Amino acid sequence: MIKQATTTEIHQVARLAQELWPENTVTSLEAEMHESLNQSDTAFFLYYADNQAVAFAHAQLRHDYVEGTISSPVGYLEGIYVQSYFRKQGIAGQLLDTCQLWAKRKGCTEFASDCELTNTESLKFHLSHGFIEANRIICFTKTI
Repeated sequence: MIKQATTTEIHQVARLAQELWPENTVTSLEAEMHESLNQSDTAFFLYYADNQAVAFAHAQLRHDYVEGTISSPVGYLEGIYVQSYFRKQGIAGQLLDTCQLWAKRKGCTEFASDCELTNTESLKFHLSHGFIEANRIICFTKTI
């Protein structure tokens, strides 16, 4: 079962997000999510198995330029994660479909995402779900 998260479930989303992004704390993720949850251009979705949240997706409307797109706003998959025991069961695809439907209902005609260059599993997932690679970039910084 997929449910759009409200403030009541945001701790569950943050707990799963911390598994995806372990460099963050659950507390910091939860605070960030609470802030963005109040905006109509952000949505978090939870997938439940046996009444337990085992996966999440974060979708957002982006109004800035999104690589490879021509419209605005663009629905954007900010993050998606399925706990390892529940992978390869189509859960991520169901969450993606839910995010795309949410964006379509918000008036979007395009949906986009990104992944790290080294994340081959994510690349395979995106390509297998109809995404087309738009670009590859390397970002640089330096102290001045």
